[in-house]
Amino acid sequence: MPRERLDEPGLGLTGTTWTRVSPKLVWTELVSTVLVGVVVTAGCVIIGAVSGGFGRGAGTVWLLIGIAVGIIALVTAILTPRRVRAIGYALRDDDLVLRRGLMWQRFTAVPYGRMQLVDVNRGPLDRVLGMSELKFVTAAASTNVRIPGIPFQDADELRDRLVELAESRRAGL
Repeated sequence: MPRERLDEPGLGLTGTTWTRVSPKLVWTELVSTVLVGVVVTAGCVIIGAVSGGFGRGAGTVWLLIGIAVGIIALVTAILTPRRVRAIGYALRDDDLVLRRGLMWQRFTAVPYGRMQLVDVNRGPLDRVLGMSELKFVTAAASTNVRIPGIPFQDADELRDRLVELAESRRAGL
């Protein structure tokens, strides 16, 4: 997995070594974005055509909604490679830190002692591309931490390492 050093001033992450997710995740994200964009755009256009055509009220509104959805899907698809490169994680002494986001960056720290379950998921497209997704269940009910795009072997090793760290930290609680 590609690793990089990154300084995040003001976040206490100076000198943290980040591990990026697999670049193959771009394909999974692109397929999802394009499929949803095409289906919703086509649905809006069909509803517009059925509801009176495109020369009058409701049909025109549905056509405009379909065009807007198509443009949003296109912009999302264009930004997908950069958005995937922004996803990374770092194993620190006491916690795992996950970063994501382009404009609104989000850093989530998950203390090892609070991890209750580390789940490895592999969807059909992920299996074809040799990737997994790690999901974490913690003591907090609202936690939704997941790391997508981790190669099979790395995901299994990371899961085992995190479970080991979680068990050793919980023993001290």
